[in-house]
Amino acid sequence: MTDAGEVLFGPVRNGNAFEDTVARLLQTIRLGIVQPGEALPPERDLAVRFSVSRDTVRDAIRSLSDAGYLVARRGRYGGTFVSATIPHTPVGPDAAAPTAAEIEDVLGLRDILEVGAARAAAARELSASERELLWTRLKETATASPADYRRHDSRLHLSIGELVGTPSLVSLLADNRTRVNRLLDDIPLLERNIEHSNEQHEAIVVAILTGNAERAASAMTEHLAGSAALLRGFLS
Repeated sequence: MTDAGEVLFGPVRNGNAFEDTVARLLQTIRLGIVQPGEALPPERDLAVRFSVSRDTVRDAIRSLSDAGYLVARRGRYGGTFVSATIPHTPVGPDAAAPTAAEIEDVLGLRDILEVGAARAAAARELSASERELLWTRLKETATASPADYRRHDSRLHLSIGELVGTPSLVSLLADNRTRVNRLLDDIPLLERNIEHSNEQHEAIVVAILTGNAERAASAMTEHLAGSAALLRGFLS
């Protein structure tokens, strides 16, 4: 295996194991480490290489198969193979694919705004109505259908910004979130990522409601890293 292959098939981070596994597999495909028509290493080998569970590898492979990047074959010479035709980034008919610099600009600003907002919200003494609203937004997102998920996800994140009590921050968050959603609209909505995001949302909200500013910031950092991994994987 090439040096690049050794790196890409190395351990992923623990916090966002599913998202990072998807991103790492996408890198091996896009960089030609595993060519169209070639087989991926077996699931058990990938689990060892990535230092994740086989369930995580299986979920990642299933998601990329649904998105058209991989195909499963049964039988004596079966396995998981890279599709003969790699899907293109599904940008709109009048839109150009985002550049790597544009993606990093959006994600870098998002980190600054949203991690800071989570920390600041947790540091405030919230009113009963503010606490109830935040919990309601969390429940709405957790129970949203796939078609409505990103809308409710956006509302939850903006609600966290509103709790800070700085209107200009909310304006910046809204502008940034609009740019984030344009990127998210160009990648598949993965069921396992939704489940993981909901778990992370709860950790963020609980940290805010219990006044743990540093935990809120670290939970938001981990959450944003998962989304960033998928966006870089699919769009870069």
